[in-house]
Order: sequence, then C-alpha cells, then structure tokens
Amino acid sequence: MIVLGIETTCDETAAAVVERLDTGRGRILSNVVLSQVNEHAAFGGVVPEIAARAHVEMLDYIIAQAMAQASRKFTEIDGVAAAAGPGLIGGVIVGLTTAKAIALVNEKPLLAVNHLEAHALTARLTDGTPFPYCLFLASGGHTQVVAVLGVGNYVRLGSTLDDAIGEAFDKTAKLLGLGYPGGPLVEKEATNGNPQRFALPRPMAGKPNADFSLSGLKTALRLEAEKIAPISDEDVRDLCASFQQAIVDVVADRLRTGMKLFREHHGTPTALVAAGGVAANQAIRKTLHRIAFEVGTVLTVPPPELCTDNGAMIAWAGAERLALGLTDTLDTPPHARWPLSEMSGRKPGAANATRLPAVDWP
Repeated sequence: MIVLGIETTCDETAAAVVERLDTGRGRILSNVVLSQVNEHAAFGGVVPEIAARAHVEMLDYIIAQAMAQASRKFTEIDGVAAAAGPGLIGGVIVGLTTAKAIALVNEKPLLAVNHLEAHALTARLTDGTPFPYCLFLASGGHTQVVAVLGVGNYVRLGSTLDDAIGEAFDKTAKLLGLGYPGGPLVEKEATNGNPQRFALPRPMAGKPNADFSLSGLKTALRLEAEKIAPISDEDVRDLCASFQQAIVDVVADRLRTGMKLFREHHGTPTALVAAGGVAANQAIRKTLHRIAFEVGTVLTVPPPELCTDNGAMIAWAGAERLALGLTDTLDTPPHARWPLSEMSGRKPGAANATRLPAVDWP
C-alpha cells in the first residue's frame, strides 16, 4: 500500500509518500521537508502564528513536490495520513484539514496520526525493528521513555515533569547568547569546555520511576552564569560542557530505570530505539549505546532526517494503521495535546474504514 503523509505540528512543513510492502517493510518514495528555522531564529524559538501562516503558504507546494518525486497521482495512493496532534494547534489544523480535503475528493481513507506514535514507529520503517522495543523520545517538545508493544499499544514508563530535553538545550543557548536552534550550538561549545567546572544538579537521579525534570537544572545554570557575569568565551564553553554532562548523566540514570521497568513487565526489549532531534547529540548517543549494551540489546537510531519532524514518519504510521484496518472519519478533530497512552484505546477493528462519497464539483 502507498500512503501520503503530511506533517505540520511545529515548524517544519513536510510531506512524503511511503510504500508498505506485503512483508511489512517500508520504502520511502519521497520525503520533502521545508524548515522554518530562519523565520523563527530572531525570536529565539518557534512563534505559533508565524508557523501556522508558513504552513498555509507552503503546504500545497510541498505536497505537490512529494507526489511528483514519488511519480504518483492522488488516484494511485491508498490512504492520506496527517499528524492530528499533539502540536501547535494552528499548524495541526492546516495539515489535517488539507489531508481531509485530499481524502474526500479522491475517495481515500483518512489516517489521523499521533505525532508521537509516528516517532515511535519510525524504527520499523528504517530497520524493521520487531516489537516489543523501548523508545527514548527526546526532542524540543517531548521527552519520554515508552514501551512500544505493538501498533497502538504503548506503555509510558517515564516522561518529563516540566521542560523537554531539547527545550532545555534551546533555553540554555538563548541564555548564553548562542542563537537558535540551540542544541547543536551548545554541543559545539561543549566540545572544548570543562564539564567539571560547574557543579550542576542531576534532577530525579535515583528515583524509582523513569521521569525527568529539567527546569531545576536550567535554573542552576542561570545562577552559575549570573555569579560570574560578564561571562567570557571560555565561561560559555565550560557552562555548555557542564550542562551537557548533567543532561548525559540524567539520561543514563533515567534510562537505566526505564529499561529495568521494561524488563520487569515486558521482558528484554528487541532494541533501544532513539527518536527526536536530541538523538543527534553525540555525547547522548554514546550513553545510549552503553545503556543498550548493559541491557543486552541493540541501539537503533533512524537517520537524522527521520529523527526530526518529517512526512515519511507520518506516512509510515498511517500505513501501519491502514494495514490493520484502522482509519478515521472526516470529523476527526485536531489535538493540541494527545498523549501516547490514549492510543491504547484505538485497537485494530475499533475504527472502520469509511467509503467516502464521490463529489461532483460545480
């Protein structure tokens, strides 16, 4: 089956066409992503209104590009998938409404995809990873440890109580005047810094659950910077190195606990899967390899372009759901918040494919 996927939950306007083979493996026919980084850089973060307007202006063009690169017409696809949340509600509405229009006019099933589920299932597209596996999702908006037991079957083992890891990196970069997006800039500065210079906390370390809390770490960094103001270039490097080391230590501690909980309730995972832009950080990547080795499994990380927001992951999640007969009606609402745990109610057979009526346009 061939599915068109649309992603507009944050500041990437993306569309892709993905094929799901009878064997369950996937093939990306096209994957077009337009980043809005330049539009938001001056503000030090994503401005929802600017993001939504950019989606309105560019989405039709991006979809046309994706279809052309895949050499497919709308009549040749088997379903239309769109991220229905969670995300910035203005952007979500743009993508979901566009998908509904395409599905209605072409009499194709609509697949309202949870953005987090799309991240969770990407490893099956790229590596054919079998269930069950443990997902570490770390991005600008999300930080979770999830037991992925099947399509639509997820158990949250831990999540952040406040800031996401990517958000903490971005705020650290803004505090130190490095720019946006902050993750790669902080990592670059940390490479030549002293990670032992500043004694920053490791929040939640040793707790019996796998939850994260990063707001206290961010505050501690700000206080250290204020103590030595005005800060020099060396101070910036050392602050970044100390901050990144604290994040690495927190990730290691929280994942060890998460993997322990996974094994107690679900057995040994087939893999530790990392998704989200934070997975590109090399210091964190080394820690993930170590944790996977300790548990006796492997680390699976999709290519960088499939770790950040993209249409291919939405199309693939839609194809996985379509293969199980899970489709959605045209009155499906957009979601600003949509926890993965709520997906457990969408079991195979819970939603039936709806044959959409032909429309005679005047």
